[in-house]
Amino acid sequence: MKSPICARLRAACLCLLAGCSPALDWREVRPEGSHLVVLMPCKPDSQARKVTLASVQVRMVLHACTAAGVTWAVAHADMGDPAKVGAALDELRSSAARNLEAADASDLPLRVDGATPNDASRRVQFKGRMPDGRAVIEQTAVFAKGTRVFQAVALGQTLDPEALSGFFGSLRVLP
Repeated sequence: MKSPICARLRAACLCLLAGCSPALDWREVRPEGSHLVVLMPCKPDSQARKVTLASVQVRMVLHACTAAGVTWAVAHADMGDPAKVGAALDELRSSAARNLEAADASDLPLRVDGATPNDASRRVQFKGRMPDGRAVIEQTAVFAKGTRVFQAVALGQTLDPEALSGFFGSLRVLP
């Protein structure tokens, strides 16, 4: 059993490695029922709603917060059918680009310990515009564990590379 002091010390060390600033208060987040573990720079709020992915209506749970002008989020849904996972990951990635009217995406490295290998798992960055016309940059990662699909997002006018590294580098799925 890990002690709370060891967990806080680990989080503090990770923050130093991830280039924490006073505006970023890193913490380990474990969204209930997801088996996902991620470091987020603020305390997320959560909400759930029904969405259609790969022609299947599923319950998607979102955990999101905003710190230092960046929105940080993780979402997950259980597709229930392994044959639908790849299409759901593709839809999550393409809808993120479509929401910002982004045309070009740059592929970035993605490694998520515990994730199920899937050709549709990706981390991309694209530039787009919010509905109010503000220019933004988004990095999004989509991956899966079994029939559960995940999306991790950082969205802002500027994105700090060290904070991105800490966020995306901390993603892992427990057995």
